[in-house]
Amino acid sequence: MIRVAVVAQAPALRSGIRALLESSPEVEVMAEAPTLEEMLPHLKSVDVLVLAAPLSLLEASRALLEAYLPLPPLLLLYDEPALDVPLLQSLSIAWGLLPLDASGEELIAAVGALQHGLHILAAPLAQALFSSSTLGVHFSGQNPASTEVEPLTEREMQVLHLLARGLANKQIAAALGISEHTVKFHVSAIYAKLGATNRAEAVRLGLQHGLVTL
Repeated sequence: MIRVAVVAQAPALRSGIRALLESSPEVEVMAEAPTLEEMLPHLKSVDVLVLAAPLSLLEASRALLEAYLPLPPLLLLYDEPALDVPLLQSLSIAWGLLPLDASGEELIAAVGALQHGLHILAAPLAQALFSSSTLGVHFSGQNPASTEVEPLTEREMQVLHLLARGLANKQIAAALGISEHTVKFHVSAIYAKLGATNRAEAVRLGLQHGLVTL
């Protein structure tokens, strides 16, 4: 069970996010509040924080996020992200970034991936963010915009998509009807082709190269 807290100013928005998340039996919304300050007492009992806010509010809350978040935040943005996002640079834990109109399926996949330590970016946001040097994101010491990758096989693409959903090797094996050993082989091949060293980096590179979307 993934325990989630929801922060959004409007009651209707909080209710809507709760309904989308709890359409999955694997997600439970443990607390909700209009502001991050009011949510602080509840953060120790949850796995992921869903925070719906404009960038201006996120920037104003940066100190609180840095000081009180031992758990990954999923940020739902009202507006398109500015390319200079120091908030994201400051977080040493996994974080997710989705538009406010993300679907329930996208929200559920994102909180699942965050619980497994993966960074989450919707494809349009990933393109904007990774085209900028302001985030200081580098992949294997290369410029991601100019890096060519070896094509992935159909099976490797399937595995990568399931990695992006936050599934463990055992779950991927069950979903694809293959052995866990075979999954590990495909994951290793994906790492080699993308130049990744871990799952989070593989998903980031897959997003950057348009191989996977959330």
